[in-house]
Amino acid sequence: MKKFWNFIQNEDTSETELLFNGPISEDTWWGDEVTPALFRDELAKVSGNLTVWLNSPGGDVFAASQIYSMLKSHKGKVTVKIDGIAASAASVVAMAGDETLIAPTALMMIHDPSTCAMGNKADMEKAIILLDEVKESIINAYETKSHLSRNKIAKLMSDETWLNAKKAHEMGFVDGILFAEKKNPFPPEEEEENPDKKKEDEDKEDSLTAMTYSKSRNLSAFLSKVSASAEPVKGTPIDQLEKRLALLKY
Repeated sequence: MKKFWNFIQNEDTSETELLFNGPISEDTWWGDEVTPALFRDELAKVSGNLTVWLNSPGGDVFAASQIYSMLKSHKGKVTVKIDGIAASAASVVAMAGDETLIAPTALMMIHDPSTCAMGNKADMEKAIILLDEVKESIINAYETKSHLSRNKIAKLMSDETWLNAKKAHEMGFVDGILFAEKKNPFPPEEEEENPDKKKEDEDKEDSLTAMTYSKSRNLSAFLSKVSASAEPVKGTPIDQLEKRLALLKY
């Protein structure tokens, strides 16, 4: 059996970290009592807080469901840190964190569940019903974390939505962004007023005032330019303008 997880001890903090790398349950989980039992036994040995480093494209939705439940049931605080990608079923695991953080370069992706089915029409209809129920179960996890409406989440899933760190944070799928710089508690010092700069600003204001739009002034300027290089056109200024514009092609 190929494990897709690894529990390690952080020497600096003395806390346990869980590394998730690669597809969830690449071999088997559904109907396999050994794999979930092994994960549960390893998790049971962890006391206190747990940090989960998550980098996975997803995989078995039922495996993700069990992992989600196991992490939510853990006695200590569970912090999920997405350092690469949390897509599909892996995004469900990310929802299990008491605090879920994402690296500024990481991504999250949510979409509708899929399956393989064969048989007659009734078999296909049953598969559709199953997929609908699986989607609702996934929405439960997203809704609990993000507090978005179920309709909004369902639409995001149907659209196969990719979320960068900022979007994931804004929409509530994560609680924060890793390595985010703290705001400067001290406001920047105000620059001393420069008399020369003030005069330059006043000159600019005068120039802008001189350029203020004037219908008659712009019309006269336009007519003087077109009349200098074209034959004279009789009529009022407005008539002249309309006749000139009629000759233009887009």
